[in-house]
Amino acid sequence: MAYKFVIKKDEAGEFRVTFVASNGESMFATEGYSSKASAKNAIDSMKKNGPDAEIDDQTD
Repeated sequence: MAYKFVIKKDEAGEFRVTFVASNGESMFATEGYSSKASAKNAIDSMKKNGPDAEIDDQTD
């Protein structure tokens, strides 16, 4: 199994995107969106902007 984005409806009826690793572990989830189209737009944005996003390590 490869990494994947999963869209599900939560108890409040909002659409949430979860990024799932190849071992089935959830790596992160988004906020709730009122429409599936908005959730899909979030996925497109992560795919487009994620590879070049800076890392802001605030642990120091």
